Amino acid sequence: MFSNGAGKVGAGRFNWNGVARDMDEFWVFGYGSLMWNPGFTFEERLPARTFGFRRSLCVWSYVHRGTPDRPGLVLGLDRGGSCRGVAFRVSGENREDVLDYLRRRELVTNVYLEKILPVSLSDGRQVKAVGYVVDRHHVQYAGALEIEQAAEIVRVSVGQSGPNDTYVFNTLAHLKDMGIRDHWLEGVGAAVTARAQAAV
Repeated sequence: MFSNGAGKVGAGRFNWNGVARDMDEFWVFGYGSLMWNPGFTFEERLPARTFGFRRSLCVWSYVHRGTPDRPGLVLGLDRGGSCRGVAFRVSGENREDVLDYLRRRELVTNVYLEKILPVSLSDGRQVKAVGYVVDRHHVQYAGALEIEQAAEIVRVSVGQSGPNDTYVFNTLAHLKDMGIRDHWLEGVGAAVTARAQAAV
């Protein structure tokens, strides 16, 4: 059993409402900070891929990485393509608490939708996992941006948690450490660096 102390699972419980009730095993799919900072206890952790969704800077950040006047961009799981990430298997006795924690972490502004995703694990197993995808009808949905569009927003935005470009570079560093290539996000990072150098 593995535990990450970055976040604690609360005692409050949500109704299942059918979510994950029929899963033989409870898996969680992470594509952003959840990969390296899950914040919950898990039994197993494996590289994984989900199909039909891609990692993207598609969510406006009005507080942590931007402001209402100059919003920044943070990651979401948007439709199309595929996404390499990490899958966590959670024990049956902990799954209600973990789902409670995930909902409090991911559903603060309801820009994400809780979904059951088909996931391929690195050892060949095919499982279903809880994941959080962007709600395209939410006011925070930024849409499918081109690399240069995203780079210009990231370069100039700053929020309570710091500059937007720091968020992107930190994400890229974590992905590199985990052996995950994300060519679109790498392109954004390269464009941000080029714009910064050109401005000197």
